[in-house]
This record gives sequence, C-alpha cells and structure tokens, in this order.
Amino acid sequence: MKRYVSGAVIALFLLAGCGITYVNPEVGLRNTTANVEVVEITTRTVQIANSAPYTPMSLPQVFYAATGGGSTSGNVGLPAQPFVPNEQRQSANLRLPPPVDPGPYEIGVGDMVLLATKAASSTVEELSGLLAAQNQRQGYTVRDDGTISIPDVGSVQLGGLTLEEAEAEVFQALVEAGFNPAFSLEVAEFNSKRVVVGGAVAQTALVPITLTRLDLGEAVAAAGGVTVPDEEFALIRIYRDGTLYQIPYEEYLSNPDLRNTTLLAGDAVYVDTTYDLDRALQFYEQQIDVISLRQEAQAAALDQLQTEISLRRAALNEQRDNFLARTELGAEARDYVYLAGEVETQSRFPLPYGRQATLADVLYETGGFEVETGNPREIYVLRPSSGGDTVVAWRLNASNAINLVLATQFEMRPNDIVFIESQPITVWNRAVSQALPNLISIARVTENN
Repeated sequence: MKRYVSGAVIALFLLAGCGITYVNPEVGLRNTTANVEVVEITTRTVQIANSAPYTPMSLPQVFYAATGGGSTSGNVGLPAQPFVPNEQRQSANLRLPPPVDPGPYEIGVGDMVLLATKAASSTVEELSGLLAAQNQRQGYTVRDDGTISIPDVGSVQLGGLTLEEAEAEVFQALVEAGFNPAFSLEVAEFNSKRVVVGGAVAQTALVPITLTRLDLGEAVAAAGGVTVPDEEFALIRIYRDGTLYQIPYEEYLSNPDLRNTTLLAGDAVYVDTTYDLDRALQFYEQQIDVISLRQEAQAAALDQLQTEISLRRAALNEQRDNFLARTELGAEARDYVYLAGEVETQSRFPLPYGRQATLADVLYETGGFEVETGNPREIYVLRPSSGGDTVVAWRLNASNAINLVLATQFEMRPNDIVFIESQPITVWNRAVSQALPNLISIARVTENN
C-alpha cells in the first residue's frame, strides 16, 4: 500500500530542519560573548573611524634608490661638417659661441715674470742676483712644473695662480729666505695662453691672451685684418672645444657687439668663404687628431660609467627580488584585512605600502561582493575597540548607491574584517537546497512501504 507525504509534513520537516538546515552567519548580539556595537557609516562617523591611529608600512629604501649618477669629462665633438662647394654660392647663418667669462689671468707654463726690487744698496748686496736679472731685463720663465727658480730663494710655485696670488707666494718665499720683501711682480711675456688666427688674413698669427680679455676684433687686427675678394660670402669661423661657430663677415663689420666676442685660450679663428673651404679644412686637420683622442677618452669613461651603473642596478634588483621572495613566502611582516560572508572570494587583503587603503579598495580589488546573494544593506567592517572589550561593527547601507561614496572615504586598519550578510531569500534557498535531498529520500521510502 503506497503512502504519500503531505505538504504539511514537508513544511514541518523544513521548519524542523532535522538539524541539517543552513545556518546563516550574521552580525548581531546572539551566539557571541563579545560586546557588539553597531555604528552606521555616515559622513560624521567616517571621521571617527578614520581617527584610529595607523601608519602604513613603508617599502624598503632599496625601492626608492636609483642607479643613475656619475658624469664624464671631455664632452668634445668633431667640427661641423664643412660646406661642400657647388655651382652656386650660398650665404651662411650666424652661429655665435656662448657668452663666457674668462676670469682673472692665471700664470701658466712658458710665461715670463719680472721681479723688481728696491735699488737700495742693502738690497743690492743681499739680492745681487735678483738686481742683476732686473738690470738686464731678464725675468723668470715658468717651468713645466709651474715653478720659477729665484737665486738664493729657491723654487716658487706660480703656475695656475693669478697675479695677486703669485705676489703672495713670492712675498712668503722672500720672507722665509730672510730677504727684504719689498718687490713688484709683473708678467713680462704671455706665452701660456694664445689664440691662433689664420685663413684669409694678412698673416697667420698667434695672439697671446694677457691680463685683459681678448676679443675677436683685437685678434683679427693682430693678424693684419681680413683679406677676402668678396665680403658678401666671407665667414669668420671660431673653433672651440670641438664646436665650430661662424660669423658672416658683413654682420661682423656692421655689428660692433660681434667684434667684442670674447675669445678663450685654445680658440682657433679662421677666415674663409662659404664656397671654398680647402684652406679651412687643412687648418682643422691638425685639430682633429687631438679631438679623436679626447673622444676615445670619453668613450672609455662612458664604458666605465655604464659598467658601474650596471653593477648598481644588478645589486638593487637582487635586493628587491629578495624582498619580494620573502614577502611571497610570508617572511616579511604585512598588515592584512580579512574578507568574509557574501564576497567574491573569502580571503585576506594586504594593506598597501606607503598609503591608506579604503573599504572601496578592499571590496573592488578582490572582485566586490556577490550581488545575487549578498545583502547590500548589511555591509560591515568589524573592528575591535581600542580597549579590546568591544567589537564595533561599522555598517554600510549600500542599497542606495550614493552611500558607496562613503566606502571610498572609510579607511581600513590592520585586522579589520569586512563581512557581508546574505540576502533573506539566499538563506531560504540554501536551507531548502540542504533539506530537499533528504525529503525526496524520505518520500521514496514512504512510497515503497
């Protein structure tokens, strides 16, 4: 005889649950020994929650270090490629060297200095050698090591000194040697710093740089002036530290400021035309070898710098990789926030280094919450109070999407628990899904009996 299970029996079974129905976790005062205080998240309470002190952990200093640095000397390039002659003449543009301040004259190797002393008899007797040199107009040439040799006094270092600094050195040397330090010092011949002028000038000249600055007009005048058949296409070229500058001759004549261009030791001035540079090329050939040597030295310095930077970068990367490996293995301390309830994945969220994380960061970095099963009215952040005797449940009602703005303002703290309750229908569905297989089994047993 078959028996059928009535709807009342099924309902009774569901209500009783036989101890197997779904138990839904929720935030409340039941089934807990902790004191729970539920606080709604509002614009005012967000400020209270964020007042809890917390300083985010910082990355090791190695993540802020850079591998750059260092510099190379001898930044020299070859002269600009000269104009290639063609059937038509072409005028050139003005390219001035940058303004420079040569500073006070510094005595160099090859300069001759003249030391003059008092002509008193006592001085003659004590410094007969010095006076004899003066009377014969014989000075002292600065030697390769930058010194001059004064009889009965010795060597005095003058190379690289201004005239004022050199006078102080000579004064000190005379005093230490026991001589009357009444003297005057002047540079009689300027041989250490010169500018060469060549090309379409009256005569090639080596123009010395003296105590006063040397300008372009003086250098050209010292070479006898410019001699070109056609001033329209004449150029005054200045070759300095591997760079070729040029001044059209007509502009040079019409603009006094161009004639006042300051020249430096080692400059080469060449006058030519834009359509005939044969002599200019010959003039520069002797400079190219020197520039090539400088470039080789620069290349070696760059290789050395690149090697040093590569070693620094490798060391930094090794330290960074070691830190990341320790972090993955859990050997480095981290601050975490834990996610539970109806979230995409029940997991823990590491708080970032160097900045604050918000509730929105935690929710949406991990995929957000389950919109089908999660209750947007019941989003909680569970946080123990400072004394540890109370758990504050900060509740966010996100049924109105406007309140999600509060989630972007609510700052997280280590060991916070983000919990989202289930929808009421979700609780019922899960209870039914657990009970239904048992009901079917019971119904079949009853029917068979």
